[in-house]
Amino acid sequence: MDGNGFLLKADGIRAGYGKLEILHGVSLEVRPREIVSVIGPNGAGKSTAFKTIVGLLHPRSGRVLFDGKDITGLPPYEVLRLGLAYVPQGRIVFPQMTVLENLEMGAYIETDPARVKEALARVYGLFPVLEERKRQVAGSLSGGEQQMVALGRALMTTPKLILLDEPSLGLSPKLVTLIFEKLQEMQQAGYTMMVVEQNAAKALSVADRGYVLELGQNRFEGTGQTLLNDPDVKRLYLGG
Repeated sequence: MDGNGFLLKADGIRAGYGKLEILHGVSLEVRPREIVSVIGPNGAGKSTAFKTIVGLLHPRSGRVLFDGKDITGLPPYEVLRLGLAYVPQGRIVFPQMTVLENLEMGAYIETDPARVKEALARVYGLFPVLEERKRQVAGSLSGGEQQMVALGRALMTTPKLILLDEPSLGLSPKLVTLIFEKLQEMQQAGYTMMVVEQNAAKALSVADRGYVLELGQNRFEGTGQTLLNDPDVKRLYLGG
C-alpha cells in the first residue's frame, strides 16, 4: 500500500492501440476491502484502463502503483504473481474441462498443494454450487454458473485485488442480481475489487466509490451513493 492507504493507484494513464489513443490521462484508485465501480458509455475507455493496469497494454505515459510497487508496463504474469487478478469480460471458461479443473487452472502459479486446497475450500465456501458441480464440464453450466467459475478461478491465487470486466454481461436480470450479491459476499470475505460494468445503477449500488469515464477521461467520481443521487450522472448514465 502507498502512504495514502491506496492498494492501487493508476495515475494519468495514456494508452491505446496503434496510433489511436483511447485513454487521455485517466486516474483510478482503490483502497483495501473496497468495491470500486467504473462506469461510462461504450468507448469510454473502461476496459482499456483495466488492460493497461494488468499489463496487457503498455501505457504511453502515466504510472500504475500496486501495493506500494511501480508495476507500470510489467507483463501480466508478473502482475498476477504480485496479487492482482483480472477477470476479462465474456465468462471465459475452459468448456471441455470440469469445474474443478477450471479452478485448478487458476492456481497454476501456486506450487504448494496445501495452499491450493485452502483456496479451493474458500472458493467452495463462496460458491457452493461449484462444489456440487465440480465434476461437471464447465461448458454445460448456465451463464451465471460459468461467471462464478471465472470468479472462483481468479480467487485461486488469493489475490489482493481483483479487476472484473463486465461481470454481468449477457446475464438475465435474476442472474445479474445473483452475481452482484456474490461480489458483496466476496467483499465481506475480505476481497478488494474494481469492477467495470455497463449496468451502471447496479454497479454503483454495491460500490464504496465509483468513477465515471467518458471519452477516455475522468468525468465524475465519488461514493457509490453520491453518484447514484447526482442529477447529472442520473441523466447522462443512469437513464433517469
